[in-house]
Amino acid sequence: MSDFTFWDVVRNLLTGLQWTLALSLVAFIGGGVIGLLVLVLRIAKGTLTRHVARTYIELFQGTPLLMQLFLVFFGVALAGVEISPWMAAAIALTLFTSAYLAEIWRGCVEAIPHGQWEASSSLALNRLEQLRYVILPQALRIAVAPTVGFSVQVIKGTAVTSIIGFTELTKTGGMLANATFEPFMVYGLVALGYFLLCYPLSLSARYLERRLHASA
Repeated sequence: MSDFTFWDVVRNLLTGLQWTLALSLVAFIGGGVIGLLVLVLRIAKGTLTRHVARTYIELFQGTPLLMQLFLVFFGVALAGVEISPWMAAAIALTLFTSAYLAEIWRGCVEAIPHGQWEASSSLALNRLEQLRYVILPQALRIAVAPTVGFSVQVIKGTAVTSIIGFTELTKTGGMLANATFEPFMVYGLVALGYFLLCYPLSLSARYLERRLHASA
């Protein structure tokens, strides 16, 4: 294993795992904020705002994440602005996440009976107040499970950022495999790292889905 011991490999992979987790959190939180704004535009009464939001969602859902990473990383550089792999990865993954979360949440909002909109309208609430005080609290119950489930896809999506040089778990594993000449062992540990991050979230999503469905 060259000059690396097994524990050296594990220690370096844990560092890469921390960066994977950090990027996932940034993308999920940022994507949630932008996704909520896109959701508001998506269900607005204005035709133009709905079309803008729909185009945004279809753009990021209809193109590969890898292509989005390249456009952010190399496109910004071509404009004369220096951007780090970390920043490019965070921006691209945040935009990607926001499009999917907006569509997930739109489905949850539309699952609320239309009578709830009518009832809140009779209370002289405007559109945003209806959404904030009446619709979203009910939609939140439906949205928890699919939102937690999608977080698994965000974590796995971070692996693509290794292409632009961001040193997360996959990139760290690739460098260690080249240094140790033990690709099977290294990538096995990389897979284990992703499993330890994703499997609890998958279990949580299934548990929440059953719990919320039963209580409903």
